[in-house]
Amino acid sequence: MNVIIDYGMGNLGSIINAFDRLNIEFKIVNDPEGINDPSKIILPGIGSFAQGIKNLDNLGFVEKLNELVLDEKVPILGICLGMQLFTSYSEEGNAEGLKWFDGKTIKFQINKDDYPHYKIPHMGWNNLRICNPSPILRGIDDSSVFYFVHSYHVSGIKNENILATTDYGGKFISVIRKDNIYGFQPHPERSHDSGLRILKNFMEI
Repeated sequence: MNVIIDYGMGNLGSIINAFDRLNIEFKIVNDPEGINDPSKIILPGIGSFAQGIKNLDNLGFVEKLNELVLDEKVPILGICLGMQLFTSYSEEGNAEGLKWFDGKTIKFQINKDDYPHYKIPHMGWNNLRICNPSPILRGIDDSSVFYFVHSYHVSGIKNENILATTDYGGKFISVIRKDNIYGFQPHPERSHDSGLRILKNFMEI
């Protein structure tokens, strides 16, 4: 069974609608004891990094996710905040993350002299610039657009783990992968056909 983690920080309604459109069976769990032999795991997320990791820890998900993802190699997709929680540390709340990637999560720094009309958060539609091919990006190219809403982004990820970048007052990392761990900064569940393609690709990995 595919599992969506509910730790009080996710945009669950849109994800449920996207999975229903794709006819994908899933289970929403808010207790690690409810995760039994999952096929895939989705870690969504919106809001504060510090609150997100605190919620995961308080609910007992950190230990369970480490077991499933690192030991049993269950594929996981982190979306927006979910992806950022994979990093070692965030400037948002000076909080430590899951440490699955060596990078950290930092606040956007945009030069207003060069980009006077660029605002934080980065909100709206934008493209991916694919760096490394991956099954999760099958059918996606530079013309595909995705919906973003975030004030922080990941940084310091090794080149071989960066699948795509995005331009917004400079280049930032928008899709990452290490083994069975996938991170997607935009919201595929809110990105129409391109986003549904990402979710479908992940489920077929």
